[in-house]
Amino acid sequence: MKKYNKLVISPHIDDEILGCGGILDENTFILHCGVENRYINGDMSISVVTRISELEKVSDFLKFDFKLLDNKVNSYKLNDLIGEFEKNINQIKQEQVYIPYPSYNQDHRIVYEAALVALRPHDINFFVKKILVYEQPHVYLWDKTHNINGTFIPNYFVPINVDKKIKAYEYMKTQVRNFRSPEQIKSMATLRGAQSNSSYSEAFQILRWVE
Repeated sequence: MKKYNKLVISPHIDDEILGCGGILDENTFILHCGVENRYINGDMSISVVTRISELEKVSDFLKFDFKLLDNKVNSYKLNDLIGEFEKNINQIKQEQVYIPYPSYNQDHRIVYEAALVALRPHDINFFVKKILVYEQPHVYLWDKTHNINGTFIPNYFVPINVDKKIKAYEYMKTQVRNFRSPEQIKSMATLRGAQSNSSYSEAFQILRWVE
């Protein structure tokens, strides 16, 4: 298997773009935890085929590789994910792993918890030197913790090309929403840029950093 510098664990297709779109490249592997047909009022509105087609377009544009795990969306199981994460981490042997902030979404919380277990120091696990949590614009609007001591606290910033990130996001036409619009993505990048003395940035929270 090709060696990658970065592994991004993405609960759903689009989370990786919203949280890490500015740092995705040919040295990145995305592990998607699941995908589903989307139903509205009992009728299928967005198919799995469409979602994967959009993902492939983004992959071609940003040059990353990906793997799609077979888990039922909105019903992720902690023990299943732990084993899958450990297996892929041990195969890829990446230096950096990016995991989602445990937001109001139940899948994000399970993925975060499973990743913490899979990334623990253990003699059967590949030791990942750098573990970072990524955020998403819509989570900033509604942080489920409601706890000033438990919210996302960025302490690592990466300047990005925000227009390229937005273009990648717009390839996922079915996932663009008002509460996570291109305008909000740019606003968040502007805010994080102001915090880090750059025009636009993505922000992360370091869980472990070993040189």
